[in-house]
Amino acid sequence: MSKHVAVLMGGWSSEREVSLRSGAACAAALESRGWRVTRIDVARDIAGVLAQVKPDVALNLLHGRPGEDGTIQGILEVLQIPYSHSGVLASALAMQKDTAKLVLAAGGVPVPEGVTVSRGEAAKTHVLPRPYVIKPICEGSSVGVFIVTEQHEHPPQELTRPDWSYGEQVLCERYIVGKELTCAVMGDRALDVIEIVPNVAFYDYEAKYAPGGSRHVLPAEIKPNVYQQIRTLALRAHLALGCRGVSRADFRFDDRQEGVSGLFCLEVNTQPGMTETSLVPEMAAYAGIPFEELVEWMVEDASLNR
Repeated sequence: MSKHVAVLMGGWSSEREVSLRSGAACAAALESRGWRVTRIDVARDIAGVLAQVKPDVALNLLHGRPGEDGTIQGILEVLQIPYSHSGVLASALAMQKDTAKLVLAAGGVPVPEGVTVSRGEAAKTHVLPRPYVIKPICEGSSVGVFIVTEQHEHPPQELTRPDWSYGEQVLCERYIVGKELTCAVMGDRALDVIEIVPNVAFYDYEAKYAPGGSRHVLPAEIKPNVYQQIRTLALRAHLALGCRGVSRADFRFDDRQEGVSGLFCLEVNTQPGMTETSLVPEMAAYAGIPFEELVEWMVEDASLNR
């Protein structure tokens, strides 16, 4: 008898819509392979719902909080339901961008220099030489991100808005000009490298998820030594943070620099998108792993104490 899989999606983060799409795509893929699936749009009563549904395994397709920050992982551990992707610590750590950078740097992964300041401070004065990037410490999908260029005399005043919901601390980092590159890790294997070419000035939420918002070049057209270094660093980052299952590391590469010295890891996503336009399914397909097989692998890889 096939296992009963609870597909966790939705939630209440700013990435809810994408999570619903990821969940729907993966649930359909599992059903097509004969799995028994219960789709769960995660709300605050999730512990009670899971206790009632009693799945054999949970496929976590939540993006942002509470699915990506260790919270849902903790609930699943308490309920003793094996789950996909990273465990409590790795999820919480990767989501906390400033702390994650310290661990990545200690693990030999180059990261852009930056500072963590209050949003009030970042709105008051330029805390770094321009151009630089301001981003919330705990959001994904480029939500709440600003690129401050030479043209910006003042920092973004949106940071002071009373309805700002992305936390009191922000991370300010040197802006790395050049290519946007990404590489997924599946288990202990780095997949191939995609270059993301946005059709707008910045690869924001729209460019990520709207059809035609960006172009994906796979394999990325970069020198072989840079290509291999990205794969090496993606796996190194995955291991440094203690990730499990599937993760995806995002990089910037300033190709005006010598060799790989212009290569920096921006962040590691422990719950990367799994929609039809998502990067991980595209890399897996290129490696000869069809979508259904990838989703099935994530379920079969599920465990406790991750």
